[in-house]
Amino acid sequence: MMSEKQKLDSNDKLATERTKLANVRTFLAFFRSFVVLLSSGFVVIKIEFLENMFVLGIILMVVAFLLLIFGIYYYVKTNRRINSY
Repeated sequence: MMSEKQKLDSNDKLATERTKLANVRTFLAFFRSFVVLLSSGFVVIKIEFLENMFVLGIILMVVAFLLLIFGIYYYVKTNRRINSY
């Protein structure tokens, strides 16, 4: 028979694992947004029909890389906080 302490420990361990998985899903959402913004910026730059929107393409690509950097930072920061418990 499991004692109350062991049940809490296993529940805490499962909660930590769920939090880690949620952190990974959040990073993947940042990465997915990065890919969409980067590809949109690339398309705006390459299509001749949208030639007058060249600056928008550059802005989209810069924002995409900033979003990726922030996503990596957020993932690492949250991962360290989770592992410190």
